[in-house]
Amino acid sequence: MSLLNTHVITEQEYIQGELLSDIRHEYIDGCVYAVVGATKKHNVISVNVTTEIRNQLKNKQSSCNIFTSDMKVRVKRVDSIRYFYPDVMLVCNDPDDTLEQDDYFQDEPVMIFEVLSNSTEKYDKSDKRLAYFTIASLKYYILVEQNKCEVLVFERKVIDGSDSWQANYYFLGDDIQFDSLGLRLAVEDIYYQVNAEELATYQKLQAEQEQE
Repeated sequence: MSLLNTHVITEQEYIQGELLSDIRHEYIDGCVYAVVGATKKHNVISVNVTTEIRNQLKNKQSSCNIFTSDMKVRVKRVDSIRYFYPDVMLVCNDPDDTLEQDDYFQDEPVMIFEVLSNSTEKYDKSDKRLAYFTIASLKYYILVEQNKCEVLVFERKVIDGSDSWQANYYFLGDDIQFDSLGLRLAVEDIYYQVNAEELATYQKLQAEQEQE
């Protein structure tokens, strides 16, 4: 991220500014940061994840909504207000529980995906992760590598009455089960049409095994 302004602006000024801006910005406690553009791999992965989840939701006739990187998520605490643009976000609010701001941002995601890049990986794994973990509704935070077929899933668990985030890695050949949401994602589907040598090798081995 790159700092765009050196003076603090209000939350409302930020929201109105985003409606007029040609580029996206994140908002961190009054400071505005420009969001860098994404690579082709990054976009393909985001589309794959969105498509797979949307198809499953449609089959279940779910009221959940899947959003892409143009929808903001707000992380609001007593002493902090932050707005981010997740690559993919799933929200499962009650259809009757809506706010005027729903057109501009979401407060209660249950699942967030971030596709990692060299410029954002450290931030996505540290400060942004800790901010997301404070969202009470969030059940899963998923980090997807774009230069290798590797997915890191953080899942919120309740252990002895307290929240605990458990991390698991997934690779080609694995299915990721999101039991509390009734969803499943195959790692291979996440990387469909992504030009990765690892994926090509895996698919070749699969084809050879099927011919045996």
